[in-house]
Amino acid sequence: MRDRQLSRGARRAREFEAFVAGAAGRLLHAATLLTAEAPDASPRARRLLTLALAHTYAHWDRLHGEDPYDCARQYLASRFARTTWHQYGAFGRARPDPRSPLAVLTPRERLILVLRLYEGVAEEQAAALLGLPTERVHTICDRATATLLHPPRPAPPRTVGREVAPS
Repeated sequence: MRDRQLSRGARRAREFEAFVAGAAGRLLHAATLLTAEAPDASPRARRLLTLALAHTYAHWDRLHGEDPYDCARQYLASRFARTTWHQYGAFGRARPDPRSPLAVLTPRERLILVLRLYEGVAEEQAAALLGLPTERVHTICDRATATLLHPPRPAPPRTVGREVAPS
């Protein structure tokens, strides 16, 4: 009995290690896009990834044929949404790194854009995951895409001060 448990535990560990070897890079990239951190300095993204992988490992035996990547991605997205809500209020703006390609987007826009375009999640699934109507997800995704394609122009520098003397 004890040998069977050890064998099962070793098999579980090998399966999970193989999953992490194949999926961690893509999940880290998704987390880095979500947090809008620089790719070379992404502590929040790494924490999100660690939490998502720990959650997936904890539920490994209960997946029963479900895709572990989908489980990890769902946890990553929901954890990002929850943390952003609590830290910044109603998907408030964190201070993204200007080197991030998605820095101009709000956290909600980043979340929906990453789920829809980078991860290929259907609108209906993204809406269900986030608790939003499908139309709202569609609108936010369109707005985020338009913002990335046509970024807002920086405000012109304001000149202070030189008054023209009357002639």
